[in-house]
Amino acid sequence: MDSHMIHLRNVTEVSVFILTGFTDDFDLQVFIFLLFLTIYLFTLVGNLGLVALVISDIRLHKPMYYFLSVLSFLDACYSTVVTPKMLINFLTKDKSISFLGCAAQMFLFVTFGTTECFLLAAMAYDRYAAIYNPLLYSVSMSPRVYVPLIIASYVGGILHATVHTVATFNLSFCGSNEIRHIFCDIPPLLAISCSDTHTNQLLLFYLVGAIEVVTILIVLISYGFILLAILRMNSVEGRQKVFSTCGSHLTGVSIYHGTILFMYVRPSSSYALEHDMVVSIFYTIVIPMLNPIIYSLRNKDVKEAMRKFAERNWFATKVHFWNFDPK
Repeated sequence: MDSHMIHLRNVTEVSVFILTGFTDDFDLQVFIFLLFLTIYLFTLVGNLGLVALVISDIRLHKPMYYFLSVLSFLDACYSTVVTPKMLINFLTKDKSISFLGCAAQMFLFVTFGTTECFLLAAMAYDRYAAIYNPLLYSVSMSPRVYVPLIIASYVGGILHATVHTVATFNLSFCGSNEIRHIFCDIPPLLAISCSDTHTNQLLLFYLVGAIEVVTILIVLISYGFILLAILRMNSVEGRQKVFSTCGSHLTGVSIYHGTILFMYVRPSSSYALEHDMVVSIFYTIVIPMLNPIIYSLRNKDVKEAMRKFAERNWFATKVHFWNFDPK
């Protein structure tokens, strides 16, 4: 009962948080607002457009593109959890977020981020199955395989987010309610807590570290077998196709995991919140914008589907114009 009352008192001590953001310079805030609004709109159009393309084009009804569409949907959600609130804060004096709103933002942010880690590993396994033993690909990556992989990625993300959200918001926030960040991330919240955050820091380091080690190992092992398959290929054209298919995925994996490792898998004493804000912007706003470009520009099937889609819409528009009767 005592611990329950302490928890309730901690919740009422801080009912809102203030997201201080980058700067108080209004002119700079307007410029950043316009920049991030452009990036966010491009992110939504690029990712949701890629989802629609995979759904509408029967040639993209393959496990590889199902994974890609789920990744694009995740990126759209990932950016949406953070960006709209951040954009509002750039133009308003009230930069507050409620206690429950902050908890919800953290939960969704960690869920989508962790799910993307697992999904990138599943995509690496999919590429291994397609390239190392293509004759068995339809069996090894049937719906009974890739659907559970996608579901497991989400379940892993939800479980990981639940642990950190419960652990963080059971802390006492009895002092400053100013979060020196643009959203409710774990390190800046730990920095303003009155409680002992040693356990939370260990959870952050070891859980994120374990997820990174497991998912990166899956990627490395998968690409190790892919490399063996490439070395056995006699066709130069076949090798080029493999490199173009796998190169985009490796680029996305390297950028994403590099920023995650820099941000979370390091001693708490090395956190510099101002620098971490810049890194956070990169993996929550910039990477979701880059992924549609990375995965579409180097993929012939996606580019061909985009070309057919554009031609089909252009033809439909032209026919409509010809049939248009002003009377």
